[in-house]
Amino acid sequence: MKSKLAVILVALALPFAAAGSAGAKTNPWFPLKPGTTLTYRGVKDGKRAKDVFAVTHRTRKIQGVTTRVVRDRLYLDGKLAETTIDWYAQNKHGDVMYYGESTRALDSHGRLTDTEGSWEAGVDGARAGIFMPVKPKVGQAFQQEFYKGHAEDHFKILSKKARVTVPAVSSRHAMKTEEWTPLEPGVIDAKYYVRGIGTVREAAVKGGDEHLELVSIKHGC
Repeated sequence: MKSKLAVILVALALPFAAAGSAGAKTNPWFPLKPGTTLTYRGVKDGKRAKDVFAVTHRTRKIQGVTTRVVRDRLYLDGKLAETTIDWYAQNKHGDVMYYGESTRALDSHGRLTDTEGSWEAGVDGARAGIFMPVKPKVGQAFQQEFYKGHAEDHFKILSKKARVTVPAVSSRHAMKTEEWTPLEPGVIDAKYYVRGIGTVREAAVKGGDEHLELVSIKHGC
């Protein structure tokens, strides 16, 4: 399961849409405004963690779809431990689709150790998944990744009236989800999304000690 928060941003429409569909709806639960950077802090693997999620101005075509390129960097005890490039697009209904990621894990000297978890829709049988529906309902469940044996994240919506407080925001109407993958049995994460911002908190509730909270939002980066 990814270390990073799948996470995010400001209540503005995605400037792109799957299959080139025009007039796509804005997804307020996972907006992707180019130039926005979100920073999270917490703990992972017993180490101090900082995750920097940056929505770039770049795009990439995957299966004929123009996706937005997002750069995610994870630091552990002050050292860069993982870099990931993600590809997202919004379909004509407003659902945010996930088209894959390119992940590079690094050792303490900055050397590449592995790329496990990398995948791309249309390659080796992988398919795009629903990262965030435009109108989420309690009880709904979705699969975000479809690359058997390598990337199979799922999530379920538990509440849309959850309370959450992190350094960057506080809300009484957050959406709470649980996330899991059959590749890591017994591990369950809870995530909190605030409308118009995106993911603001992630914490392991079973099988781990990871937690990350949104501490800052910057625009025009």
